[in-house]
Amino acid sequence: MRTFIKLFSNKNGEINRFLEHFYSNKKNLADNSLLEWETSFENPIEMADMIGVFIDNIDDYKINMWVSLDENMLINVTRNNVDDLIRYLYERYPY
Repeated sequence: MRTFIKLFSNKNGEINRFLEHFYSNKKNLADNSLLEWETSFENPIEMADMIGVFIDNIDDYKINMWVSLDENMLINVTRNNVDDLIRYLYERYPY
């Protein structure tokens, strides 16, 4: 099963800026006007780090994050659901 995070933005360069912050270096994406980005995870627990950085900096970036744990189902990451979402990750994938 494939789990992934998708980032969306209406502002050019915003996703690139967030990824540079998350990876603590210049990600140098080919297209600085990127408005959509996706990454997948073999171990879904690894998603928790990116989700945490996103929510801690949600006011600094004009981006939306969506998480997919099951096929054809996306969850919008918000302040209201982030704790439950991360808790669910650790309960569902305890390894």
